[in-house]
Amino acid sequence: MSNPTRSFQRQFLHPRYWGTLLLVAFMYFLSTLPFKVQIKLGKSVGRFALSRMKKRTHTIRRNLELCFPQMSDEEKELLIKHNIENTGIAIFETAMAWFWPDKRVNKHVTIVGIERLVELEKQGKGALMLAVHSMNLELGARAFGIKMSGMGVYRPNNNPCFDHFQYHGRSRSNRTLIDRKDVRGMIHALNTGERVWYAPDHDYGRRRSTFAPLFAVDKACTTTGTSLLANAANCEIVPFTMVRDENDHYILTIHPFLEGFPRDDETEAAIFINKAVETSIMAAPSQYMWLHRRFKTRPEGEACLYV
Repeated sequence: MSNPTRSFQRQFLHPRYWGTLLLVAFMYFLSTLPFKVQIKLGKSVGRFALSRMKKRTHTIRRNLELCFPQMSDEEKELLIKHNIENTGIAIFETAMAWFWPDKRVNKHVTIVGIERLVELEKQGKGALMLAVHSMNLELGARAFGIKMSGMGVYRPNNNPCFDHFQYHGRSRSNRTLIDRKDVRGMIHALNTGERVWYAPDHDYGRRRSTFAPLFAVDKACTTTGTSLLANAANCEIVPFTMVRDENDHYILTIHPFLEGFPRDDETEAAIFINKAVETSIMAAPSQYMWLHRRFKTRPEGEACLYV
């Protein structure tokens, strides 16, 4: 049986998927606009959308309050403003990642430090690419894949029609995608010298997790999946960041391998990884996905932080 994610199915022509097809067509149209127009429209879309999504705006503000209690109200409101604008730009950046030709991607993205991965490849070692959910992560993965392909970890979309386009968009310049539940597949890829994109910065629930500090929150539910992969595979942990600078040019930086990873203690490892996550987020805090309820899972008996 063919994989419905990878091949277009006749069922996607059913009226129930017409909305999805129109959405994807609209994304393609947006990607054809001049770059500066996309950035400007993205900011406007972000401001318009989140002005009507009060819960999301509250989540952004609450996350900043929790992570940066010393930040002044003026600094916080400015960061929220820019973050909301970048949320809108992310829609366009996703369209860029899925539909731009390689030449156009290369024009707007500079990659720094890729020689570190070339050296790993020569050694036959895998690279666990430590990502965070920055707004432009999709475009970063696409730009990286043009130079040196990798394998992304993702959650299949519940809409099979949208999942088809998501799969092909995300794997356009990369080798393939791995379901986030397929741990064996990730380990096998790393052991065969592949580069696997992995983002341990969200709250994935209690399963395979522990509590570790993240910024000013002393108990953030943190996946122990990084320990599982790093201990089971012949690989290095390699952080990278994707930042859009003041000139609206993207810089993708492959950072030095993480040294001193605690392999015999999952909680210490989570603390270690969260420090790396903090560093990556602070490379461009306004471009991070603060609208995610990062601290929704609490230790037993502790109250919700998002009341």
